[in-house]
Amino acid sequence: MNQEKINRINELYKKQKAGTITPEEKDEQSLLRAEYLAAIRNNLRNTLEHTSIQEPDGTIHKLRKKETH
Repeated sequence: MNQEKINRINELYKKQKAGTITPEEKDEQSLLRAEYLAAIRNNLRNTLEHTSIQEPDGTIHKLRKKETH
């Protein structure tokens, strides 16, 4: 996500807060927010995949994916 899109999200938010947002802009805002959240989740997932834990005994191991039941 580039800075131009983030600025557009903020601009649309200000229009929404002022009550001057159109239905087309509301749809654009929704798409941009979804793209922004996907980028944040992807960055967090990438960070966690490259994180290692050092135990008190000095051993180091990578984080494992959470097991779902």
